[in-house]
Amino acid sequence: ADTDGQPRSAAGRTPRCGSRCRVSPPGRPHRFQKPSPTQATMGRTVMSLGHLTKGASWEELIQACLQSFDADGCVCGSSHLLNITLTMHRTLISSNDLLDKLITQYPSAISLDNEQPTQCQRICYLIRHWIQEFWLMFRLHHSLSDSLDQFRELITEQGQEHLCSLLETKWINNRDWSWKASQKIQDNNSKKRKVSLLFDHLEPIELAEHLTYLEFKSFCRISFVDYQNYICNGCMKDIPAMERSIALCNGISQWVQLMVLSRPTAQLRAEVFSKFIHVAQSLHVMHNYNTLMAVVGGLCHSSISRLKDTTSHVPSEVTKVLNEMTDLLSSCRNYDNYRQAYNRCTGFKIPILGVHLKDLITVNEAMSDYVEDNKVNVQKLQAFYSHINELIQLQQVPSRLDANKDLVHLLTLSLDLYYTEDDIYELSYAREPKNCKAPPATPSRPPVVVDWAPGVAPKPDPRTISKHVQRMVDSVFKNYDHDENGFISQEDFEKIAASFPFSFCVMDKEKEGLVSRDEITAYFMRASVICSKLGLGFVHNFQETTYMKPTFCDNCSGFLWGVIKQGYRCKDCGMNCHKLCKDQVAFECKKNTKVANTIDSPTPTSTVCCLGDFPHAVIKNCFTHSNTETPTCYKVSIFRSEAP
Repeated sequence: ADTDGQPRSAAGRTPRCGSRCRVSPPGRPHRFQKPSPTQATMGRTVMSLGHLTKGASWEELIQACLQSFDADGCVCGSSHLLNITLTMHRTLISSNDLLDKLITQYPSAISLDNEQPTQCQRICYLIRHWIQEFWLMFRLHHSLSDSLDQFRELITEQGQEHLCSLLETKWINNRDWSWKASQKIQDNNSKKRKVSLLFDHLEPIELAEHLTYLEFKSFCRISFVDYQNYICNGCMKDIPAMERSIALCNGISQWVQLMVLSRPTAQLRAEVFSKFIHVAQSLHVMHNYNTLMAVVGGLCHSSISRLKDTTSHVPSEVTKVLNEMTDLLSSCRNYDNYRQAYNRCTGFKIPILGVHLKDLITVNEAMSDYVEDNKVNVQKLQAFYSHINELIQLQQVPSRLDANKDLVHLLTLSLDLYYTEDDIYELSYAREPKNCKAPPATPSRPPVVVDWAPGVAPKPDPRTISKHVQRMVDSVFKNYDHDENGFISQEDFEKIAASFPFSFCVMDKEKEGLVSRDEITAYFMRASVICSKLGLGFVHNFQETTYMKPTFCDNCSGFLWGVIKQGYRCKDCGMNCHKLCKDQVAFECKKNTKVANTIDSPTPTSTVCCLGDFPHAVIKNCFTHSNTETPTCYKVSIFRSEAP
């Protein structure tokens, strides 16, 4: 098997891609819309391939690459063809196969008496250039290092040990493959200085800068190899860096929708809507087109566009800006407006990743792998290299972003949340129910939509959620716990909660008017896990309860000790558990209407709660027992029909 785990064919031409190599018949229609010649060449330097334009065998390509080096090992002239061959060969054959083809050239070079030193050295120079410029391939595929070890033995047997130093690879393991994303973010110089972590207090430019920081960091983690794998696989499966980048974009789009829908009145929703338009303007000025697509896509989503009362409160100039942004990002003529604006930009910019990934697939479908006489289609390799290299070069441009660590932590946790389309539409209809007098708005695809990776959803693992929660809580207490006593005020907590598109969880308060670090951590951990992993149907409606007979915890099977308020009981499904167990329950709430009548003499109430700027949220079934005090826990649920 080769480096990629695929068996080699007898001819040594094992396709790297899942599909077989193709020779497209003339006149075959293509499934993808091809970019126009102007779109394909704008902003890219297409160098002449000379006699290789009509195709070349692998041996001819290797010989052309060897001629790129002089006797001293320096690249003479352009390294364009050299880099194309060393990178894009993986779309046709494995890296191990290419290395084997190079190594087989060595005995032939030795047999040439006159050119022996130069030709043998050039082979080693070519391999050294490959290692130095594209070291990540050798780090990912250990079998390449094994082949190099065998090649060193061959060189030693031929009495040319001095060439072995050119093939050294031990230094590769010391390289940091994420160095491009290791930007420094600013810490607070003064612990007493209060940094605003509140959505309502953030300026649009400040929010745009921090979203751009997160976007650029994610974009820089996509390597050349990741783009190659995408071409070969035709999808993002098993490409984590690319999945995370698309998930971030989709997460921002969803976050925008939820932040608009989180406001209880049409006027407040219009204010949030307008704020995100100003954020979009700042993103446009910063040339962050990927996040711009996410923000505008969220605002144009049918769950938002159907809110007629909200739209009526949006100023006309804001609507005009939205229309301009929508036209800029329109998919008409294969995103022609975006492409022209993108190619006019110089310096720092973040492209719409999905558009450029679509271009790679278009090239793969439109051009054949091999041409006449089974020769490699070098023009196709050049087209791949041109597209990918442009994206990689953008990662080298300094961003000059001044990001605040605490705000980055808060945004990171906010974007970890995950809601389904049904959840969002349910909240949208709760905000503005269907008008029976007017035809209902039909949910439809918005003019701007991130549709190239519909299966990618931001669903962090529990370890990631815990890390993000801890970082965010540390930032909150650093900025709001002025007395350093481990508590912040209830007012500050409610304002911070407003920065998140959720506000539901059991909150137990040890001190009136104060919230502890453990309480906030438990709150956000539970809310994040529910939203990210389990879905809103998981939520239990726990109420502190006094039991009149021996009862055991359904989570840990332990006895509920005490005279009164021994534990917590779910009003919907009847589950019983300890105070410490209620946040660790791993069972979905199965609602049972009969359970409500089994609690000892409760008096149900329904009160509108303003926790975290979510006055639409309704405290469901707060109970006052005749023989106990008013319970100190409450549960706030969103997406309920009681919302006004």
